[in-house]
Amino acid sequence: MTWNPAMQAIPISGIRRMVNKAAELDDVIHLSIGQPDFPTPKHIIDAHIHALEAGQTGYTMDAGLPELLDTLATYYSDRYRSTLTSENFLITTGATEGIYLLITAMAAPGREFIVADPTFLLYAPLIRMLGGQIRSVPTRAEHGHQLDPERVIRLINPNTHAIILNSPSNPTGTVYPRETVEWICQEAAYRGVQVISDEVYDHLVLDDMEYPSVLTCSADLDHVAVVSSFSKTFSMPGLRIGWVVADQNTIRMLRRYHMFTTTVANTPAQWAGVAALVHDRSFITDMVDEYRRRRDRVVDLVSNTAGLTGYWPQGAFYIAPSLPPGVDASNIAMRMLEETGVCVIPGDAFGETSTDLLRISYSTSMEQIEEAFSRIQPWMERQPEMRDSKSG
Repeated sequence: MTWNPAMQAIPISGIRRMVNKAAELDDVIHLSIGQPDFPTPKHIIDAHIHALEAGQTGYTMDAGLPELLDTLATYYSDRYRSTLTSENFLITTGATEGIYLLITAMAAPGREFIVADPTFLLYAPLIRMLGGQIRSVPTRAEHGHQLDPERVIRLINPNTHAIILNSPSNPTGTVYPRETVEWICQEAAYRGVQVISDEVYDHLVLDDMEYPSVLTCSADLDHVAVVSSFSKTFSMPGLRIGWVVADQNTIRMLRRYHMFTTTVANTPAQWAGVAALVHDRSFITDMVDEYRRRRDRVVDLVSNTAGLTGYWPQGAFYIAPSLPPGVDASNIAMRMLEETGVCVIPGDAFGETSTDLLRISYSTSMEQIEEAFSRIQPWMERQPEMRDSKSG
């Protein structure tokens, strides 16, 4: 094959590198997994099966199953007291396709995109494939990986096309406060810059706070687009149903593009999505309570691990503590995996300035978390670069 040179913009996944190595080893504990460890609720499974048995296996409309579009419009309008209609939504094959559609439809040579560093690994390669440029805003563990809106706004220039937000964040678990999101949205609107908000973890907020969606922090939809999915909130990652929320003109354009990518999302899984939204959602509270319990314990364990500087993540199921200055997280993570059997993800998977971070996922049982740190802590104590270094 003779590849398009743009393929060079796609890196070897740092996550895949660690997981592939872990597959060669025995007795591995994964603090690396980015999906819920809770079972999909039975009524969602039943709806999926019923759709299959009822012959709902053909294509839907290009925008998605009408019943799901209507249900999403009602769900969002109730949650955010907005006036969204079904024409503000496009159903995609997971949030990944939604992100792909938005970024590749916008990116072009000379256009700049502002992103946090670290951030979800999908954004930068897609932008660079199309000749766009990244303007990164580094964040630090000692500051809770909070995004400084002043730094974001100072980076805006005539070439700035979009700002990408991800809150709660993968890989940091950081939730941006309302004032940060509002400030960025207001300045972006004033300067004609788009805002793409990846909100797949929007229900996994672990502290007592109202989630500040871009939809509630913007005066209108003219310059914003939100991507979300059922994967994290409803423990449905393999069913691959996501969506884009945007103004009607944006949705119409993306529908045309969508027809040349995945055509339509999985039909029976869309019916499962309807069931997820219209039936009992109390299990979400139970899931969040358990993540909160794990988060509290992981923060404590990190604070007592040599060499790690932690903080208080408020959402998702991740923490990204930093190592001492100059320590290569990729090297540490691989050695840790080989010598202790604990798999974490090094920060270089999520940003060029994040080479001193480790992403730790607590989407696993408390027993596994305790066992993992019982291996990690004495191992870290023995590493010369960690010795006498404790997080505050």
